[in-house]
Amino acid sequence: MRHKVLVIRLLIGLAVISVTTAVLAETRRTVEVEARRNGVHMVWVSDGAFMMGSPDGRAKNQPQHEVYLNAFYVDQFEVTTAHYARFLGTIGQGQPGLVPMLWAQVNLLQDGDRPVMGVTWEAADAYCRWVGKRLPTEAEWEKAARGLDGRRYPWGNDEPAFTLANYGQSVSSHTYRDSLKPVGSYEGGKSPYGIYDMAGNVSEWVADWYDEEYYAKSPKSNPQGPVRGIEKVFRGGSFVSSRLAMKSTSRESNFPADKGLHVGIRCAQDSF
Repeated sequence: MRHKVLVIRLLIGLAVISVTTAVLAETRRTVEVEARRNGVHMVWVSDGAFMMGSPDGRAKNQPQHEVYLNAFYVDQFEVTTAHYARFLGTIGQGQPGLVPMLWAQVNLLQDGDRPVMGVTWEAADAYCRWVGKRLPTEAEWEKAARGLDGRRYPWGNDEPAFTLANYGQSVSSHTYRDSLKPVGSYEGGKSPYGIYDMAGNVSEWVADWYDEEYYAKSPKSNPQGPVRGIEKVFRGGSFVSSRLAMKSTSRESNFPADKGLHVGIRCAQDSF
């Protein structure tokens, strides 16, 4: 009798595992379908550890430390003006805080494939939620940008070049056509996961509050950033950035309600 009970429990356990696996697979397919429905291809970043931060350079990028992350999805391209225009047309009416800087300059026929810029953190967060996603954490962003081999830039350790990224422009360039390139223009500048424009074009908001000393006390597994703060982090350099700011370890911050001209959006999603 006892043997039969054990066998039955084992069979039930295997059935539960089988059902759970099927549900997880179906959830992943649902995420991918939803991403395609919103017109943005997402890249799957596998679970595991990577080295975050820098062993030298600016204090706020130190110390270098190992971080484990669960698997996640991230947009392969920065959010474009065309995608953001749909968001504004649906829920942005009468909400000036959601309207980017220089939005009146946007000609969707000519600029629809360029990244949206000049958005607040609050608007970036609202957009990602609207498409059923979220902003990436700072750790997720950095792993997606530099991979597992500790490279300085998304493309590797070679110094930035204008064939790899859009950077080093005059701050007087304030129009979409003058400042930005269509997303995905720099094939040689992709990250190890095949993600475009993680250095240059526009910087990108992440979910975390900013704390210069957070790396010294960051959890080793799936860090979410400080519980509270004053400013939010953005990453990745932009069309006005110097070479130094193009490093995948570089961190900058701003108030969440402020519209930084050169800051845009890239969304993420949990991998179930």
